[in-house]
Amino acid sequence: MNEAPLIETFQYRLLACDGGARLGEIFTPRGKIRTPAFMPVGTAATVKAMYPEQVRELGADVVLGNTYHLMLRPGAERVASLGGLHRFMNWPYPILTDSGGFQVMSLAKLRKLDENGVTFQSHIDGSKHVLTPELSMEIQRLLGSDIQMQLDECVKLPCSTEEAERAMRLSLRWAERSRNAFGSQPGHACFGIVQGGAEPTLRIESAKALADMDFHGMAVGGLAVGEPQAIMLAMIETVMPHLPEDKPHYLMGVGSPDDLIESVARGIDMFDCVMPTRAGRHGLAYTRFGKINLRNARHADDPRPLDEKSSCPAARDYSRAYLHHLMRCEEILGMMLLTWVNLAYYQELMAGMRGAIAERNFADFRRRTKEDWGRGGEPLGS
Repeated sequence: MNEAPLIETFQYRLLACDGGARLGEIFTPRGKIRTPAFMPVGTAATVKAMYPEQVRELGADVVLGNTYHLMLRPGAERVASLGGLHRFMNWPYPILTDSGGFQVMSLAKLRKLDENGVTFQSHIDGSKHVLTPELSMEIQRLLGSDIQMQLDECVKLPCSTEEAERAMRLSLRWAERSRNAFGSQPGHACFGIVQGGAEPTLRIESAKALADMDFHGMAVGGLAVGEPQAIMLAMIETVMPHLPEDKPHYLMGVGSPDDLIESVARGIDMFDCVMPTRAGRHGLAYTRFGKINLRNARHADDPRPLDEKSSCPAARDYSRAYLHHLMRCEEILGMMLLTWVNLAYYQELMAGMRGAIAERNFADFRRRTKEDWGRGGEPLGS
């Protein structure tokens, strides 16, 4: 397991490149993050349907917490009084928190956005709140997260050039305020977020301006919000030459296994997404042989495991028939097992990519992995 000596500062080290793919390490006082890295999403201080120990054993070096949800319930002050988010959720390793901006845009019943910030109604009880760049950073400081994100405005795609430009420029102004509000937090980091919709010139302007602000890392936001994969990948290719090479590159809210491998090929180091956990709760398993929908009746009499050679007990030791039965009966165990399967596969995929970059055979790994996915969940010889 990854047990690096603790250090006092946040650092990134680039170890190797293979084409556009990068192998690296992020050092924090709470441990090392091996990149490319996938961060399981811990929305309300928990990765749904998983024990923290399980998440760690699968190979996750870092998890993501949601500022919006935690500020509403149980509240950042309460978490701080209980020793901070790491102690609260029994995860002593690195935690990245988003700024809350995306959830405000997507979940709030009513919201009003202006230069100061966002006024919104809670999706829980309708109570009114104001989130500013300064408050977002203060909440993240109270939570004690190791990596803290600037407040930004994320627009859904497609959108007009005018709307993309307005949101990008507001996000840049908020980025400067967020960076100032972050202040000095030794051992912690603050990341800026590139915006600009699907407009290359806006994306480039955003990336250059954020690089000048000297954030500890650079994120690409506002993608995987309705646009085709080709547009997402084109935007990554557009901004990558303008992101500092000596800092981590984080693609927010992405994605499918294919999204991950294609984005790593273009220089992305970090990812988060609810896809593997959400899919598991709804009966969809991700395996090295492709996706398997366990709700389908064809699995009702299938005694085979999902993958008899998997290191994950949930994929190796339970029959497809049993998993099908659990999902049809809406048993909690089914959701737990398939979430376990999916997060195990995601971490296995990331480890495979790290190994391939180190050995300079990423292109071959990418090709073979995609060929295996084409089997539709069926192992060789079946």
